[in-house]
Amino acid sequence: MNLLIIRLIIFAVLFWAGLKLYRLYRQWRLDQDDASRPRTIDDGRMVRCAYCRVHLPESDAIRRDALWFCNESHHARFLEEQQPKG
Repeated sequence: MNLLIIRLIIFAVLFWAGLKLYRLYRQWRLDQDDASRPRTIDDGRMVRCAYCRVHLPESDAIRRDALWFCNESHHARFLEEQQPKG
């Protein structure tokens, strides 16, 4: 009976140590992947498309007059809807 308890304790300690080593390895790999990626700082502001109301970075948006659009087709649709019908 004592030998069974000792084996169980040894198994638990080995399992715990293996889990700790795995977590350390996984964190090391994540740090390596982060270090290899180029860092870009995007401090541009967000603007909203006047047609679909989707927010997007100002650098990706198209500005027409005082309005922002996410693409040219939304600009064209916005102008079509603003035209008086009749």
